[in-house]
Amino acid sequence: MVDAPERVLVVVAHPDDIDFGVAGTVAQLTAAGAHVAYCLVTSGEAGEDDMTVTSEELAAMREAEQTAAANVVGVSDLHWLHHPDGMVQNNFELRCDISRVIRIEKPDVVITQSPFRNFDSTYGSHPDHMEAAEATLRAVYPDARNPRAFTKELLDEGYEPHTVGEVWVGQSEPTLFVDITDAFDRKLEALRSHQSQVAKRDAESDLRKMMGEWGERLAKMGEMPEGRLAEAFRVLDTK
Repeated sequence: MVDAPERVLVVVAHPDDIDFGVAGTVAQLTAAGAHVAYCLVTSGEAGEDDMTVTSEELAAMREAEQTAAANVVGVSDLHWLHHPDGMVQNNFELRCDISRVIRIEKPDVVITQSPFRNFDSTYGSHPDHMEAAEATLRAVYPDARNPRAFTKELLDEGYEPHTVGEVWVGQSEPTLFVDITDAFDRKLEALRSHQSQVAKRDAESDLRKMMGEWGERLAKMGEMPEGRLAEAFRVLDTK
């Protein structure tokens, strides 16, 4: 990441989405001097089958896990939007909330999930992911830059318009491959912060294998040398 952008905002639906998807890239960005902030649309309160744990308890647990994971890869600024987990909608309320964070952070690059259904991956096609991603793209253009968008909620409250230069969309017909080989252990450490989600998988030594296979597949797609690991993005010019 020799030419890392100065400011980056990552917008996703749930705690752990960043660390499964782009934590290696985030680690490389912060190591190169970029300021990276996170925007979490939900607090992940629907991500547990054990009904003896309340939604409020789970939300608090998962926010703490994500905060710890962020620290591992050099991120300390997290914005929580508290939309309902499992019921995320690409609506004007969410677009306004994401636009507010964009105007606060003023990123050069926004990283988000794919808004498209992946017929090869049920997990990758979580409705919350697609809804949050599409809302993010609409917040980038036109909402965050348009002074007439959500005037009462944003401009009148002092949030000045901001134009994002690029959006990096995760693994959607990728045009950018980031070598995360040197950051892979930090990615795993960040993932292990999400004990409510990965404890069993990690105990079975499956986490490193699964993430390594993903990284190898993307590195091969990006024509990197054998043994390298990658994360991949479709870069959209949004200036």
